[in-house]
Amino acid sequence: MRLHIGLDDTDSPKGGCTTYIGALLVQRLLALGVEFIDYPNLIRLNPNVPWKTRGNGAISLRIQCPPEAVDEIEETVFEEVEENSDLTCPNTNPGAVIYAGDVSPALTEFAKRTITSLVELEEAIRLIKRFGASALGLKNGRGVIGALAAIGETLTGDHTYEFLAYRTPENRGSKRRVEAESVFKMDEATTPSTFSNVDPQDRRVLITPHGPDPILFGVRGETPETVYAAAQVVVAEEPIERWVIYRTNQGTDAHFTAVERIGELRLNHPVVVEGAVLEEPETIKGGHVILRVGDKSGSVDCAAYEPTKSFRKVVKELIPGDLVKIYGGLKQHEGIRAATLNIEKLEVLRLTPKVVYENPLCPRCGSRMEAMGREQGYRCRKCGLRGQEMRKQPIILKREIREGVYLPPPRAQRHLTKPFQRYGREKNSAEVHLIERWHYP
Repeated sequence: MRLHIGLDDTDSPKGGCTTYIGALLVQRLLALGVEFIDYPNLIRLNPNVPWKTRGNGAISLRIQCPPEAVDEIEETVFEEVEENSDLTCPNTNPGAVIYAGDVSPALTEFAKRTITSLVELEEAIRLIKRFGASALGLKNGRGVIGALAAIGETLTGDHTYEFLAYRTPENRGSKRRVEAESVFKMDEATTPSTFSNVDPQDRRVLITPHGPDPILFGVRGETPETVYAAAQVVVAEEPIERWVIYRTNQGTDAHFTAVERIGELRLNHPVVVEGAVLEEPETIKGGHVILRVGDKSGSVDCAAYEPTKSFRKVVKELIPGDLVKIYGGLKQHEGIRAATLNIEKLEVLRLTPKVVYENPLCPRCGSRMEAMGREQGYRCRKCGLRGQEMRKQPIILKREIREGVYLPPPRAQRHLTKPFQRYGREKNSAEVHLIERWHYP
């Protein structure tokens, strides 16, 4: 029989990682004699939910097994979740779901909404009961939402892969030891088939996280063969306990949903919305740039935050009248009354001419004339010519910005944001083939 195992919300800012539990389960389930029918799936959910712990990633494992093995598999899964979740963190509420059979369209639709909006725990529980799935919910049980969504998102459309290598226990919490030059060598050899390896602006390595979680490094790319080959170039200067290749929705823009009007924006929802720039962008305390955008239904402040670095310069080039498309999430920030649309991506649809008005040139000698007073015309200091009917002349300035799509630098992009390397490489089917080496041990 076919089983789908979903896990979510096991980590915390202090450590842990849901993908690591998945890697542990790969080894334990294979020892039970199961057959994997897909790579483990890493599903990034709505990044704007206020209760997320870190990257808001859930996982699913899809296997074939004999019916008599189900009870042991369930016991193994629930045991790993209980033993490896950080139950001391107030925001960590682990969940696991085991679902048998083909994935129902109702679950696929539920997963889509979990990635693009907010769903309630009660709905997840109703679906679990409806389909006779088994579930484990620790503490308030909210993790079953993501666990069920990870089962429902079968990645039949665009998807990518990630090779995740994990540290040995004694090294967790210390600085990661990965040779930087090997990462740049790998990036040069494999881009654009891999992406988000480095930030070229400041030569920063991006494949190594900085928190206390067990991940040593992760390489993202278009195929399992590519990420495996790329990972072999990376020089790890500390032991690797295990590794696994995940199939994922990272780098696909899967979270964005277009809304027709600014007045339809909803808090904590990832959206795409068009509007006209209403005011000159303003730089506020902390280096954040605020852009006011509106349409007939209303207006909203859009923020390019300091960590987006050079992206803020693009936003500051906009002027009133420019037509833009904003990709981002509407968030409520403490101490600020109005919600702000955090900009993840910007598309300039139409630029308005940037016009300044200058005193006219003297028609006799070509010098710039000066005003003689309100509505009294202009005179030339150089040659003395006066012109009562002369007016200021419009000058169209050259714009530094162009129409097109703009992204923050790689270090400031979300897991789900599609990087430029992936444009034109989107997939529209899921023909899965497991390569010989997709996990260790």
